[in-house]
Amino acid sequence: MNFMFTDFITSLPVEKEYIGNLYFPVQEVLSSQDEIKQRKADAERGSFLGNGYKSKVLIYFKDIEGLKHVETTIWAVTDKRVILKNNVTIPLHRIIRVKAEEESLKYPNI
Repeated sequence: MNFMFTDFITSLPVEKEYIGNLYFPVQEVLSSQDEIKQRKADAERGSFLGNGYKSKVLIYFKDIEGLKHVETTIWAVTDKRVILKNNVTIPLHRIIRVKAEEESLKYPNI
C-alpha cells in the first residue's frame, strides 16, 4: 500500500491514552518486505531515541476507521507491537510510518 504525503496531512491526531479504545484489523498495512523492515528499524530507532534522549516520534497508523497519528515516546518494540507509556500498544502491522522529530536529527549517527 503506497501512501502519499497528502495522506499523512489528512491523518487524525489522537491522544496516546485513547489508543487502547481503538480497534485494529489483522491485515498488514504495508505492501512490501522492504517497507516492513524499514518500519521495524524506524520503530527501534524511535525506542532508542525515546529511552536515551526522551525524544518523541510521530507514529502514523491505521485503525478500522482510518489513518491516525500520535506524537509520543516509544518505550519498547517487539516483533508484534510498539509499546508506549502505561503499557499502551499499537500493533506493528498497523503502523505505516514512524518519524523522528526534528530535534532528534542532531544525533545523526544513532
